[in-house]
Amino acid sequence: MAPNTVEKTPVTLLGLGAMGTALARTWLAAGHPLTVWNRTSARATALAAEGARVADTAADAVAANTLTVVCLLDDTSLEQVLAGTDLAGRDLVNLTTGTPAQARARAEWARERGARYLDGGIMAVPPMIGVPEAGGYVFYSGSRELFEAHRETLATPAGTTYVGEDAGHAALHDVALLSAMYGMFAGAAHAFALIRKEDIDPASLAPLLADWLVAMAPSVHQTADQLRSGDYTKGVVSSLAMQVAGAPTFLSTAEQQGVSPELLSPYFELMRRRLAEGSGEEDLTGVIDLLVR
Repeated sequence: MAPNTVEKTPVTLLGLGAMGTALARTWLAAGHPLTVWNRTSARATALAAEGARVADTAADAVAANTLTVVCLLDDTSLEQVLAGTDLAGRDLVNLTTGTPAQARARAEWARERGARYLDGGIMAVPPMIGVPEAGGYVFYSGSRELFEAHRETLATPAGTTYVGEDAGHAALHDVALLSAMYGMFAGAAHAFALIRKEDIDPASLAPLLADWLVAMAPSVHQTADQLRSGDYTKGVVSSLAMQVAGAPTFLSTAEQQGVSPELLSPYFELMRRRLAEGSGEEDLTGVIDLLVR
């Protein structure tokens, strides 16, 4: 081996859907020896031409290398694919989308079989994999030793963010961020619905809407600070009482525009419930406490 040559960690990858294939190509391009397996073997043909070794079975693929990355449809698929496979001494990284409870159960399942376990939540779509400037990353939780041992290898396809030894925390962070995304999509959908019947070009609203959402995003830091301190009146600019008083305007506008208020009404109802508890000087943070009761 030449003095400046660094031997790359061999990787086994189970699952060659769109995301799995993107991961595979990134590891291959970076020089990692790669063993792949997919239930539909035809998907591995192109990767074989690019240098991947194609295993006949999932068990053979796992046996080939210490590090196995799983990117399958769901937790049930993982259970089926790895049933009867010898995992003793293996490092199992699960990038299959699942719930925090599933991740914790899978970590125990792996431990009982003699494997170290790391769960991952991918905050990227396939075109972002292997493109550092795209900003994609993966939440990881579970075995810190496994994460540290394979940090560089795991960082090859996308950035890494380790969120703790609790195996369920990667999935929890993943779903928390995606939940906020869907809330944003809901608000944007309502905004576009309001102008749908008007002589307003949606393309003219889009940059205004995008800039507004960006301007509002930093408010999450104040929410976090209020939750940590327990003081929901800290730094309030627009009080809960004031915002509840303004809610009828939004609902009336929706009615006048022939738009269903169903995306806004549940949140306004939570605001009204919080105000009924006598917390008018607070920010909107108290709504969170209603959700977790």
